[in-house]
Amino acid sequence: MCTGRIDLSFLLRAFQNGADGVIIGGCWPGECHYVTEGNYDALGNLYLARKLLAHVGLNPDRLRLEWIAASEGSRFAEVMSDFAETVGTLGPLGEPEGLAADDRKRKLDALARLVPYLRLVEREKLRVPTRTEAGVRAFFESAETDRLFHALIADKLAIGEILACLGERPQSTGELAERLGLSPSDVSRHMSASSRQGLVRYDVEQQRYALA
Repeated sequence: MCTGRIDLSFLLRAFQNGADGVIIGGCWPGECHYVTEGNYDALGNLYLARKLLAHVGLNPDRLRLEWIAASEGSRFAEVMSDFAETVGTLGPLGEPEGLAADDRKRKLDALARLVPYLRLVEREKLRVPTRTEAGVRAFFESAETDRLFHALIADKLAIGEILACLGERPQSTGELAERLGLSPSDVSRHMSASSRQGLVRYDVEQQRYALA
């Protein structure tokens, strides 16, 4: 299967299911079996997914991509051994990062629900201008991409986590801020936006926000 077929949802689902690490093996750039050169799409997805993992507090080194030709059996063995050692050093998913199991689940579930929106953002705003390894890396490591990531994705993810928390029980702004590691002002801003969209309501009796 072409690595260009590997969707963000596949990568996130693996971590949702408890994988401590995920590795993708693809054809070397310039040796793609398809005219689409899907390995560059895979490389773009890798950089975006690593940004997402880092944003929710998971070590991005848990996700890796390597170029390996079908004839490179010895290289495949070396790469897999090295990655297994890396994952072993990192430890179980979330534990060394200090994420409790329920927090990790909430964050990964929020990411997974955001995938359709992420595809749209990637297509419209995060389109890599140059299909080369250096071009993809430079694009995703640029200050402008960081700005777009925080402007277009970070807030959506925070709102997704807030809604997940409110799905458990009504909570105050202070409770949400403490639980999610956000500032009370940011939570209030997200609550205002979510209220306008009809996603949440303020329960006057409980003095808590709840799902609408």
